[in-house]
Amino acid sequence: MKNLFVKIAAVGLLMLAPAIAQAAEGYSTANVNMRAGPSTRYPAVAVIPAGSSVEIRGCLSDVNWCDVEFYGGRGWVSGQYVQALYQQRRVYVGPQYYRPLGIPMIRFSVDNYWDRYYRNRDFYRDRDRWSRGPDYYYRDRDNRDRDRDRDNRDRDRNWRDRDGRDRDRDWRDDNHRDDRQRDDRQRGERQRDDRRGDDRRPDRRDFDCRPGNPSCDE
Repeated sequence: MKNLFVKIAAVGLLMLAPAIAQAAEGYSTANVNMRAGPSTRYPAVAVIPAGSSVEIRGCLSDVNWCDVEFYGGRGWVSGQYVQALYQQRRVYVGPQYYRPLGIPMIRFSVDNYWDRYYRNRDFYRDRDRWSRGPDYYYRDRDNRDRDRDRDNRDRDRNWRDRDGRDRDRDWRDDNHRDDRQRDDRQRGERQRDDRRGDDRRPDRRDFDCRPGNPSCDE
């Protein structure tokens, strides 16, 4: 019977071992952003003050980023800003300490991780683009920004062209109106000059008549 209890206890410990190894205590070494993914290009979800305690839930094997828990929130922090206690001294969390500290090596997936922790975040609606990686997201965003800038430039150019055409049309209309007014003034002046000329021009008969000329009596 005693051996049976020992075996049951041993099995229980083996079953609990993975759960015990799911987290290690760490400390932030600076005011650092906790991000929605293992890169500084992912959105920041919180700021962890220097010296704060965090629970290290796992780290990536290829890059030194760890999934941590801070005040009930979850996110990613670079291992160069997290220390853990190892053999009575604090060490920066790195791949060489994962196993001794009991930190599991994990993978990151935007879909699974964001579905679990970020459904109420604004950036969650863009998870399809983020799932292709932050570089793709920013490249896609930059392309959209360039397209929008180009559309704005085209719209501004069209407005300028239209305004320019309107100004040219107004200028031509003004010139035509000025020409018509000038022609009207010149025509009026010629008519007045003609009338004044008629008033000054002597009557031929009066000019030709001489005293004793019979034609003067006509």
